[in-house]
Amino acid sequence: MSISLPICPCQINPSSDDISAPLLYQDCCQPYHDGLLNNEADKIDGAKPDSAERLMRTRYSAFVLVVPEYIIKTTLPSQQNLLDIQAIESWAKETDWAGLEIVAHTTKLGKHHAQVEFKAYFKTPEGLQAHHELSAFVKTKNKADNDASWYFLDPTVSMSVTQKQPCICGSGEKFKRCCGAYI
Repeated sequence: MSISLPICPCQINPSSDDISAPLLYQDCCQPYHDGLLNNEADKIDGAKPDSAERLMRTRYSAFVLVVPEYIIKTTLPSQQNLLDIQAIESWAKETDWAGLEIVAHTTKLGKHHAQVEFKAYFKTPEGLQAHHELSAFVKTKNKADNDASWYFLDPTVSMSVTQKQPCICGSGEKFKRCCGAYI
């Protein structure tokens, strides 16, 4: 993807003027988008978000730039096949995005989890609106190479999992003691 944007979409915050030197897309989210999308479907090379907040920012930029593949690949792998890429793409295209505000980032919820509270702003005929959400993220390790990656836990995905089953993130813990507490 070779997009030349002056300011990265995740750097625009309509509710604040605090960013004194916003980053360019090429210096912010583009390395993450390119690193994930230029590789095999189940392999992530290149730049990987080092925190839940960084992943949230890259996902927001992917919505603004209509890159549904990135949204899917950064969702927990056990949920990816349950997502509707056309619906994600349609929603991203139909939304007039206006900016992102990170309200709070809780970096440590248990061993593998974090939360990001954010507001994704968009324009409507009635004016500026905000999608306000508290999102959960999980850091998983790839057993093959012992490399860790952050993933979004999508609470809208309907999964048939019981509280006593092994967790969907592959941690080895029971679902209720791991991701079940955050979905």
